[in-house]
Amino acid sequence: MINLHWLQSFRALAEQGSFTRAADALGLTQAAVSQHVRFLEDQYGLLVVRKSRPLELTPIGQELLCYALELSEADARFQHRLNLSDSLEGEVSLITPGSSGLLIYPALLALQQQHPGLVIRHRFAPDQEVLQAVLNNQYELGLLTFAPQDKRLKAQAIAEEPLELVHPRGTRVKEWQDLVELGFIDHPDGRAMADKLLSRHFPGQPGAATLPSKGYSNQVSLLLEPVARGLGFTILPRYARQAFLRQDEIAVCQCQRPVVDTLWVIHRAEWPLPRRCQWVLDTMKNCLTH
Repeated sequence: MINLHWLQSFRALAEQGSFTRAADALGLTQAAVSQHVRFLEDQYGLLVVRKSRPLELTPIGQELLCYALELSEADARFQHRLNLSDSLEGEVSLITPGSSGLLIYPALLALQQQHPGLVIRHRFAPDQEVLQAVLNNQYELGLLTFAPQDKRLKAQAIAEEPLELVHPRGTRVKEWQDLVELGFIDHPDGRAMADKLLSRHFPGQPGAATLPSKGYSNQVSLLLEPVARGLGFTILPRYARQAFLRQDEIAVCQCQRPVVDTLWVIHRAEWPLPRRCQWVLDTMKNCLTH
């Protein structure tokens, strides 16, 4: 790798046209600049035609000067990115479960409208994918429904999210048989969520696997559409239900022993969050707790 001090002396020589002026520009002695250039020539060959006035670069010298300028531009870009870490400009990458993601998404869009230089890349994913994406540095921020044990992550509890039994408005949910008659609108986590909630609300019943299926969707934003149309009931986190626009067409069964998940925001513990990430995090907290 090229010694950067030598390269700095060579660039000053190329720009100033003489060893004396290059030394003055750098605050070095002429002998030091001459020595640096000689070290470079030992590695790459003749760089400067010293007999010409002003000094003339050889073809190899021209290539080396281009390389020096490219390094300078790269350094300037790097410094710019560092400066962005303390601003609200730039990208924030966020990965969340679909339920909480549906609720915070409009608030994040409003934040972008207030700060046009901010770009939010938001993906919905299940817990394990969220965990791996943040660990692998694919996303800066993530939301989980459990506290991770990996020491590479910093986790902070920011909200609680109950599971809810949602059924069509006007239907009755008092007994297990009411659920059997309605039928279940399933989703990837549906049976597991149903087992957790129904085992508390209807103890002693055979379990979610015995309920007739009346539909399935892997999109949490679509789950309540068949419920609103009277096709069945579902069980999902409260934030997904709150994001549904037609609240007057659905109803929530009040469970005496609710199941409540804690939401944890995670990021890599080794480095501090940029200011723009902290603003997004504050927006998420405000949205999920009000």
